[in-house]
Amino acid sequence: MKQQLKELPADRILVSPSILSADFSNLAADVRMVEEAGCDMIHLDVMDGHFVPNITFGPPVVKSLRRHSKLLFDTHLMISRPLRYAKAFAEAGADLLTFHLESEDPPSEMIRALRELGCSVGISIKPKTPAEAVFPYLKEIDMVLVMTVEPGFGGQSFMADMIPKVAELHTLLRTHNPACRIQVDGGIDAKTAPEIIRAGASILVAGTAVFRAEKGAAEAIRTLHSYTPLLPLR
Repeated sequence: MKQQLKELPADRILVSPSILSADFSNLAADVRMVEEAGCDMIHLDVMDGHFVPNITFGPPVVKSLRRHSKLLFDTHLMISRPLRYAKAFAEAGADLLTFHLESEDPPSEMIRALRELGCSVGISIKPKTPAEAVFPYLKEIDMVLVMTVEPGFGGQSFMADMIPKVAELHTLLRTHNPACRIQVDGGIDAKTAPEIIRAGASILVAGTAVFRAEKGAAEAIRTLHSYTPLLPLR
């Protein structure tokens, strides 16, 4: 039985550390470390070298990591043909599957396929994609992921001009799908988090800020958890 995003608390900030910033020679230990440090889910960045200019990992790695964590696997498919691989990732242990609106597969077909697989559904949009592009699908999904950097590589600087996009989505969701959450990914840390949270984001993907935190992952996660989300979302 898959974990569902809707089962996680809606009245506090959720932290999803991206293993893109972990030690790939020691992934299982790093995943256990951030779980023990108090994170809410694990963010898995899947890149195909075509949709984005980088290659990471596929279903076998997700399956291997599944044995080492009980947390929700927040799997971000930065790939051109997500429909082709959705079943493999779901069977490997992904709980929440997020695909890009800019990918080659029809969004409605992808949403239907993910529901049939028992997964929570997310749609991601790149920085240059306007918020209104995802409007037709908001009632059908559990999460919108707003990229606050250009997808493809970790460690990039936060793009503050994405804040109005998050605010626009949050306003619309309050009317059309209050249970749908907004996730942000890219350059998120203790300095950039407060303003994006005030705009309406409630799930923070943080890679470098958690895995390479000077004071350790637990302190970094505690800091991100300390902020209050913009409510109500339900």
